[in-house]
Amino acid sequence: MSVSPPRPKGPPLNALRAFEAAARLGGFANAAEELCVTPGAVSQHIRALEDWIGADLFERRSQGVRLTALGAEALPGFATAFDAMGAAVHGLRNAARHGTLHIAALPSVAQLWLSPRLPAVRAALPDLRVSVSTIETPPNLARDLFDLSLFIRPPTGARGERVLAQDMILPVCAPEVATRLRGPADLAGETLLHDALWPEDWALWARAVLPGTRLPTNGPRYSLYAIALEEARHGAGVLMGHQSLVQSALEDGSLIAPFAAPVPTGKALVLEHPAFDPPRADLAQVLKLLAGQVTG
Repeated sequence: MSVSPPRPKGPPLNALRAFEAAARLGGFANAAEELCVTPGAVSQHIRALEDWIGADLFERRSQGVRLTALGAEALPGFATAFDAMGAAVHGLRNAARHGTLHIAALPSVAQLWLSPRLPAVRAALPDLRVSVSTIETPPNLARDLFDLSLFIRPPTGARGERVLAQDMILPVCAPEVATRLRGPADLAGETLLHDALWPEDWALWARAVLPGTRLPTNGPRYSLYAIALEEARHGAGVLMGHQSLVQSALEDGSLIAPFAAPVPTGKALVLEHPAFDPPRADLAQVLKLLAGQVTG
């Protein structure tokens, strides 16, 4: 007889991570996006976990999934555990004097707001390597290995969050196009440029400035805001400008804001860092540099 019988095996860590993400985010697709896997992989992980415990954690319905009573009861403990693991990993990297600062940013913010400000960061911190990843959805800084994120999104008031500028929108265009615009109503006869990420911008602005007016919606659409901005510079039409992203073009005169009518979107340009202990010294200096360079 063996004096060292095999110990019972627990569920795989990936299955626990898939359950926690799906439960916290309200679905397998959202969990898959955060974990960078397919929804099918999340489903398989969770099914394996359910087989291991012998009970369902989610109710599968045609319109999606919903936590069972057992799943809802288990979620807080796993959320706390994975938050603690994320904090420990960040702490390990910081203690090892990790020399790279990882920034996650919305593509338009990275190209139009962050990029012009990086030379000042390099000048102040020549030994720091800066890595920028452009993604469409803000990362979970308690879990993802980013040191900083920059997104235009609704502020939450969370610890570690700094609002750099309220998100204000207003039409912008090339100077030659602006000469044709005597009032907001003249936009009905112009080509309006649309950004795929913010398809509601024109309607939002029109409700505030031209109530009861429907502006054309058949203009060109762009998946990258920076391309839409370049097209506006080249006279292709009128773009709904996000003030923090078009400010430099307005200042150098390559774009004109023909109407003094900025409209708030309810969002903001938000700078965020992981809300653990006070940020390490180089991150704290980068935060100070970026927050001090806000224009618009």
